[in-house]
Order: sequence, then C-alpha cells, then structure tokens
Amino acid sequence: MKLFYKGLITLILLMLIAACGDSESADEGTNNSDNSESNYSENVGYTITGIEPGAGITVTTEKAIEEYDNLSGWTLETSSTAAMVTALEEAISNEEPIVVTGWNPHWKFAKFPDLKYLDDPKGIYGEAENIQTLAKSGLQDEKPNAYKLLDQFEWDVEDMEEIMYESQETGESIDEVATRWVEDNRDKVDAWLEGVEDVDGVEVELASTPWDSERASSSVLKLAMEEKGFNVTVTPVDVAAVFEAVGSGDVDATAAAWLPFTHADFYENVKDNVEDLGPNLEGAKIGLVVPEYMDIESIEDLEPAE
Repeated sequence: MKLFYKGLITLILLMLIAACGDSESADEGTNNSDNSESNYSENVGYTITGIEPGAGITVTTEKAIEEYDNLSGWTLETSSTAAMVTALEEAISNEEPIVVTGWNPHWKFAKFPDLKYLDDPKGIYGEAENIQTLAKSGLQDEKPNAYKLLDQFEWDVEDMEEIMYESQETGESIDEVATRWVEDNRDKVDAWLEGVEDVDGVEVELASTPWDSERASSSVLKLAMEEKGFNVTVTPVDVAAVFEAVGSGDVDATAAAWLPFTHADFYENVKDNVEDLGPNLEGAKIGLVVPEYMDIESIEDLEPAE
C-alpha cells in the first residue's frame, strides 16, 4: 500500500511539473505572439508606403521622418498612388500591418472604411485644410466671366469622393462619372454659374495635378465652364509646375492648391503673382494612415529602426 501511495504522489508531482511547463510554454508563446503582433514597426520594415516623389504629402512625410525621433531610420517608399493603394489592399486582405501616406478626399476611405489617421502630436501634417482656387494676376480684367465662375466654384469632400469611388468601382473614367455628377447635382452647378454671362469660345487653361481628386474637380469645373461657352483645356502636371504655371501666367488658374499646410512651400514661391480665390473644398486632410486593426493611435507609437 505504501508503494501505491508513493507511486501516486510521484505521478501527481510529474503531472504538476508537466502542467507548469505547458503553462510556461503557453505564456511564452503568448508573449512572443503579442510581441510579434505589436511590433508593427519591424513588421513593416520601418517603411512608410508613399506616392509620387514631389507630391505635397511626400514632402511633408519626409519632414515628419526628420522631426520625429522615433522615426529615426525609417524610409519613405515613393512610387505611385496606384501602387500605394494596391499595397494597402493586399495588406488589408491579409490583415497585415502597413503604414501609408493618406489624404481626404480619396476613394480609399469609401472602399476601406476601417482606416484611421495616426495622431500627429508635432503637427507636421497640420490640421484639416482647404483645397483652394488660385488665379493668375489680371484674370478678372482679362476674362471676367471665367474669373466669376472660378470664384463661385465650391463643393464638398463627399462630392469629390463620390466621383472617385464610382470611377474605381465601375472602371469608368473620371470624366464619364463627372458628367453624370453634373447632371445629378444641378443645384450646386447652377450656383457656380449664377451671374456668369455666356461667352463664345473664350479660351481657358487650368493646371491640375494627375491625381483622381484633382481630376474630379477639374472635370466638373471644365463641364460647368463649357456650359457657358468657354473652351477649356486642363493640363495635368506635377504640383510644383502647377504653382509655377499659375504664378507665371502660363495658365489661367488651378483648383488644386492644398492650403495652408500641404502646398505651403509651393504657394510661398508664387503668392505675390497669383490671386487666391479662397476654398473650393473645405475639410481636406493629410497624414499617416493605418488599418483599424493595428493597435496604435499615434505616430509616436511607432519605433525607431535598430
């Protein structure tokens, strides 16, 4: 009987040791998993997925990398807006971490509603801003009706995102979707045209950036101006050239100036040679964007590269 009890006690001790070992292994596995899941900086290779070189948000993100100590060693990978969105879509489909440059208005927020901006304690990206219309000096005297229409042009973030998202979903061009939008939103378009006299083929050239947001605004503006008899050309160029063209008087206007933050440096170079007609869209925003499933809220939650 003593041998029986002795064997039983030994068996119980062995089971307890094994259980503790399993528990420690489980805890260790959990901790490793937590560390793996929370170390987003390492998982994204200390890389921010960006868009075209020279874009306002690209310049601002390069500045953010310099200003935030915890972004030391990070890289901004520039390519194209399409490539950035493709990388974002792939990451979301696999629920993988990713940090991208983001801005509103953009259709990705309609397609991926669970995106969030990281807080920006240093204010590098600024607060919500406007997209403004800039005209060359002397446009009011030279082409008063074009000036008046440009001055009255305004719409909402949701309007622009509606056009961009429908274009992406249907595969139709921005111009095609914009044509329907103009037909379906006569109250807004008529407000732009109020008091504008008909003209006979007056030439107007607008400079714009080659991004869907600005394609949307230039498309609806072109359509509205053509209703009054203007012959409108939209010239897509990079953002620096947009400001240079309006400032030099080579084009009549642009509706693509993100102010007072994103394009501040470009505007500073030409502000004495352009006329600011004010916002055509309010509530625009830029910053670093991540999927909601990433458990971070601020740029400062990211870690420096080792």
